Amino acid sequence: MIRQSHEPALLTGEEIAFIRRTLIACSQVLAWASQHGDPQLREVMAEATMAAEGNRGPGGLAGYANLAIDYLDFAPAGRSKR
Repeated sequence: MIRQSHEPALLTGEEIAFIRRTLIACSQVLAWASQHGDPQLREVMAEATMAAEGNRGPGGLAGYANLAIDYLDFAPAGRSKR
């Protein structure tokens, strides 16, 4: 069963590291394409990120990815059920 958005999630350190690496890669791809992509690629990226994140362009989506990394890095440690 899928966890509801209001329910807490428990992740292992390996799972957090995987998510963090993926977010970093996404942020780097967005930054690279914004700096080095041709105008057509930048336009496609803008359309895709606006559709994916509700009117947020590539820079804003990269900012969200970086914020999510911070949430992972500074999340409080899980509590033991003992």
